[in-house]
Amino acid sequence: MAEKKEKKAKNIHEVLITIEGDEWKSFLDKAFNKAVKEVKIDGFRKGKVPKSVFEKKYGKQAVIPDATELAVDEAYKRALDEYKGDVIMQPQVAIEKVDNDSITYKFIFTSKPEVKIKKYTDLGVKKDEVKVTKKDVEEEIEKIKKEYADLAVKDGAIENGDTAIIDYEGFDGDKAFEGGKAENYALEIGSNTFIPGFEEALIGLKAGDKKDVNISFPKDYHAEELKGKPVTFKVLVHEVKNKVYPVLDEDFFLDLGLEDVKNVDDFKKTIEDTLKEQREYEAENKYVDDLFEALLKQTTVDVPHELVHEELHRMIHEYEERLKMQGITLEQFYKFTNSNREQLEANMHGEAEKRVTLRFAIEEIIAKEKIEASDEEANKKAEENAKKHGMKKDEYIKAFGGLDMIKYDIKVEKVLDLLKK
Repeated sequence: MAEKKEKKAKNIHEVLITIEGDEWKSFLDKAFNKAVKEVKIDGFRKGKVPKSVFEKKYGKQAVIPDATELAVDEAYKRALDEYKGDVIMQPQVAIEKVDNDSITYKFIFTSKPEVKIKKYTDLGVKKDEVKVTKKDVEEEIEKIKKEYADLAVKDGAIENGDTAIIDYEGFDGDKAFEGGKAENYALEIGSNTFIPGFEEALIGLKAGDKKDVNISFPKDYHAEELKGKPVTFKVLVHEVKNKVYPVLDEDFFLDLGLEDVKNVDDFKKTIEDTLKEQREYEAENKYVDDLFEALLKQTTVDVPHELVHEELHRMIHEYEERLKMQGITLEQFYKFTNSNREQLEANMHGEAEKRVTLRFAIEEIIAKEKIEASDEEANKKAEENAKKHGMKKDEYIKAFGGLDMIKYDIKVEKVLDLLKK
């Protein structure tokens, strides 16, 4: 027996499904057969307790909870037949009524809400122009040289940019404070890794020199007991080292894995091409983000809060996985940031709503423009991407979530082409 009800909200639909009579009795019998295997009653072997004895000891309703779980799949199939709409999310299900004669489930389906888009072409978004100047190339080369620079002991005073190998110990008055001591510490002068004034105070010292550095901790320092406190660091300099930058020759280019680069001009051209490629990639990503932002401004949709909640759950799971890659658990993150799940959800709520709204907008354009993606297109894309990732095509399709997901991705790309027009 089925009954369809519709709530006031246009996209919320209730369907009542009743399972009764012999059909409900069969689910109760299945639940009994499952339960009797687990019970033990004196005088009977396990699994051989008669139904009448079981019901006398536990009651006729003892198997109802298991029977409701066994029957819910069949009820869901019938509810789908009654609903006949798009299922954009798992329906909510509740038991409206249940006894030994029948059970009535209530399924609440959320259908796709009305999506209104004022326009999705001529959005007034332009892609940033990509430029790479000679200065950009020179700066990038300097970064590479610094990255591959060696440290060599120098016979002379500490200068900005040098690395000093030092022992130090901090004192609050005559008392050494916790965490203020190290030996053979390599400190790059000008790196600003120590509290303000410490590195500058070492300039001019040579190997073997000692110095008392009198400075104060910043007022916003993380350790409460040291905030704004004047202290003295006793410092001994062991060595002074300066950076020796690599020579831009064929050996260095080979070290970088640039086998085709033979001279400085080739190197500059390679750097220029690499920077262009990076900036083109960044500009394209920004262009896509800007297009989607412009589309969102043109879109009106009453987003179901259940879908936003689902997206929030997915986003937090993704964030948790990223934290794990850094060796941090979500619980540790909450502790470090003095926050909790509710605050994280509140911070992500706006983005989750935007993602769901954008998904509806894209799907509306796909429907309006009758955008399709064939099996041939999907297989070709899968083959190309599998090669890029060093995978077999079937492995890639499975990892991506199936051919239908690849087809959807192709449709989104076609929507993007429309937005770019």
